[in-house]
Amino acid sequence: MNRDHRNDHKDEAESRRIINRVGAESEASMARRVADHMAGRDAGGSDPIELWGTRIGRWLGVGLLVYVIWWLIDFSSGGG
Repeated sequence: MNRDHRNDHKDEAESRRIINRVGAESEASMARRVADHMAGRDAGGSDPIELWGTRIGRWLGVGLLVYVIWWLIDFSSGGG
């Protein structure tokens, strides 16, 4: 019985290690995907104008989203 108890602890430690590794890898993967998206690396084509237009459009979209969130908070707090 004592041997089974030690094996349970080893199995639990191994499971936690695997879960932590998968979590770290998925966070890194998501960060890499976001960075690639905002840089326009996922846009097809080799036209530099299209690439820069994609980058500018995506950043303008983020800026607009931040402004709308700010406006909603300001409006809901009675400032607008």
